[in-house]
Amino acid sequence: MLYCRRSQHAIDDYLEKSRMKRLSLVLIPFALLWLGACQTAKTTGTQSANNASPPAQSTPDPFAAVRTSYEKNCKLCHGANGEGGPVKLDDGTKLKVPSLREGHALKHPDSDFVKQITKGGDGMPAFGEKLKPEEINEMIRFIRQEFQGGKMPPTK
Repeated sequence: MLYCRRSQHAIDDYLEKSRMKRLSLVLIPFALLWLGACQTAKTTGTQSANNASPPAQSTPDPFAAVRTSYEKNCKLCHGANGEGGPVKLDDGTKLKVPSLREGHALKHPDSDFVKQITKGGDGMPAFGEKLKPEEINEMIRFIRQEFQGGKMPPTK
């Protein structure tokens, strides 16, 4: 009986070791696959981050300040798009405001615009005291770009 117990104990040990070997033969490959997948995901994520384009940034509006000035000082008479046309002022005065998009506005050199904006005339108020010379020049650049499609004025 003593022999049987030892034999049974030896058999149990053998079976336990066999079960552990089978389990490790199954678990080790799965563990290696899992580690490989994690490494691939990490590498791919790093490569994607390195190859990714930087986040899109909006281009600043070079005319932001002058747009505000146009809205405040010019839009009432010349219109949102510089189209001009008939305007009736608060005091009842009726004006035929010229377009900044076509006609004479395309033929005037910048110096004529500077003079008109600074001194006013023909129903237009003078802005020489209200706007700095560089603001007037920016306004002319804005008009040329936004309303006249970037056309170059004649030189004078």
